[in-house]
Amino acid sequence: MKLLIIDDHSIVRAGLAALLAEPGVAIEVLQAGSAAEGMRQIEANPELDAVFLDLNMPDVDGFAALGEIGKHRPELPVILLSSSEDPADVRRALSAGALGYLPKSSSPQTMMSVLRLVLAGEVYVPPLLLKDEGTANGKMDTRPQALTGRQADVLRLLARGLSNKEIGRELLVSERTVKAHVTAVFKSLGVVNRAQAAEAAKRAGLV
Repeated sequence: MKLLIIDDHSIVRAGLAALLAEPGVAIEVLQAGSAAEGMRQIEANPELDAVFLDLNMPDVDGFAALGEIGKHRPELPVILLSSSEDPADVRRALSAGALGYLPKSSSPQTMMSVLRLVLAGEVYVPPLLLKDEGTANGKMDTRPQALTGRQADVLRLLARGLSNKEIGRELLVSERTVKAHVTAVFKSLGVVNRAQAAEAAKRAGLV
């Protein structure tokens, strides 16, 4: 496996590289201190498996860098790293083509889980995007786990009022598979019915 870390802070790059170097796993980690250097590394290494890209760099905005990577290597998975935990940044990153958004406050275990998820072709939606913002109104404070890309798709369709059978037709999966995803979504959101799940999806800006 070959990975690239693009971040202007050498300490951050070194720390991430050390975390990614799992014992017994052949992982080569390349590093770049700027978006321009990162693009050169991407062009020189067509066998790259994934990129960790810092959102805030002095030379080029992370969103602009994400767009450049998408133009040259649309098949290359990119995980955005950021100290920002603003849901608006998460939505913008995922809309721009990132397969994951990883807050720098995340644990090493979360980082490795995100990498495995993205390499499997899924999209990592961090919990902060789906966090219940209604605590000020006395509502339950839910701290959901992250949804996979397919679970997020199911949630969007569920929020539109589609039945499990209709969701299955839309996603070309069995009704049994949809039921499993719905159960996982309910658990992640801390809700007990479709109406509550739909409301959570609306608050998160997913529908």
